[in-house]
Formats: sequence, structure tokens, C-alpha cells
Amino acid sequence: MGARIIESGGGGHLLSATGLLRLLQLTSPALPIGAYAYSQGLETAVDQGLISDAQQTRQWLEQMMAYALTSVDLPVLMRLHGAWSAGDRQLAERWNATLLAMRESRELREEDIHLGQALMRLLNALADTDSGGGDLIGGQNLRTPSLAAAVAAAAARWEIPASTAALAYTWMWAENLVAAAVKLIPLGQTAGQRILSALQVRMPEVVAAAAVVKDSEIGLSLPGVAMVSGWHETQYVRLFRS
Repeated sequence: MGARIIESGGGGHLLSATGLLRLLQLTSPALPIGAYAYSQGLETAVDQGLISDAQQTRQWLEQMMAYALTSVDLPVLMRLHGAWSAGDRQLAERWNATLLAMRESRELREEDIHLGQALMRLLNALADTDSGGGDLIGGQNLRTPSLAAAVAAAAARWEIPASTAALAYTWMWAENLVAAAVKLIPLGQTAGQRILSALQVRMPEVVAAAAVVKDSEIGLSLPGVAMVSGWHETQYVRLFRS
């Protein structure tokens, strides 16, 4: 058996060396799912002068992380992880549909589906390299998987705890949007890393807060994000995809 590594989130869970390497692969910016092509409306926020420097970028992302991820993405991801771990495809379908229904613009919904489908295809293509063999989830792919559904499926398959998968998802989200801000404002690479470091400090508490969200409490609207994402769909000049 490979070396055992204590999960950073605590709780007595252990993560194998192989599991840690799988997690690093899952969160690598080299993962070919096309996340670099999207900005979640950040491009329009910059274009309209709502975000113009590193401090405003940090504040914008901190609010998204503290509210949207805590109340929507992460609690749903944890439920998806439980559904995949139990082999309950119907429950996974329900939570996946719930998450997609909460995307407040066509752009946000299509981004989520595009990334989820791309990651699920990649994971199934790689499935013969792990000990289970076969498709990642036994051929039970969702028709329109969200990114959270795909991340949860991978984590359940590789016995990565739900809280660790939530941390990984949060890091993927933050790294992608900081990279977008570095290009758009533009920010220097060091400034971008400072923002990531500041967000990183808060990620464990965000995941801990998401873990105690009840089913009835899932859901939140961030009107500013919804509006800039909707406006981005018709923005005349764009670097990022709508």
C-alpha cells in the first residue's frame, strides 16, 4: 500500500499518495477541459470599470467564494459525492439538475455543462489506468454533467473525501478566474499569486461552512455576477467565450 497522507481538512480522513497525485492531476491548469476559455462575466466587469485593480479583483472573488460557492456549488458537490459513492445515479441526476437550474445566465449554464462533459470524457478515457478499470462510473454518465458532478464522480471513484474534493474544486475555480483577471486588467503574475494566496487562506473555512448547509438552504443569487455574465453574451469584443 502507498504512503498515507493526512487530509488537510482534518476529520481523521486519510488520503493515499496515489489519491494526492490524482487530486493534483485533477486541479492542474494543464487539464484539457477548456476552463481557460471562460471568465464568468469577469471580462464584462473589467470592461465596465467595475474591476480595475488587484484589490477589487480580490474583493469580487472573495464575495463569490464566500456566498455562491458556499451556498450553491460546494454543498451540491458534496451531495453529488455522496450519490456517486452510494452508486445512486438517480440522486446524482437530481442534484446535478438542481445545480444547473441555479445558473443565472445562459453563459454560466453552458460553461458548466461544457466543462463537465469535457472532464467526464477525459476521466472515462483515463479510467483504464486506475485499479477499477472500465468507465469512471460504470457507464452511468449523465447527459449534461456539471463540472461539480464530474469532479465529485472522480473523487468518489478515487476515494478522495468530499471535503478534499470541495477544496480542489474551489482551487480550480479561483485559479481560473485569477488567470482571467491577470489577462484582462491586466495584472502582473505576482499580483495574481498574491490574490490566490489570500483566497487560499479562506478556502478551508468556506468548505467547512458549505458542509453544514442544509438542503433547504442551498441556493443564492449574486445579481452583479448574473448581470455581467448576461451582458458578456453580447459584448462586441471578447477574449473569453460566451
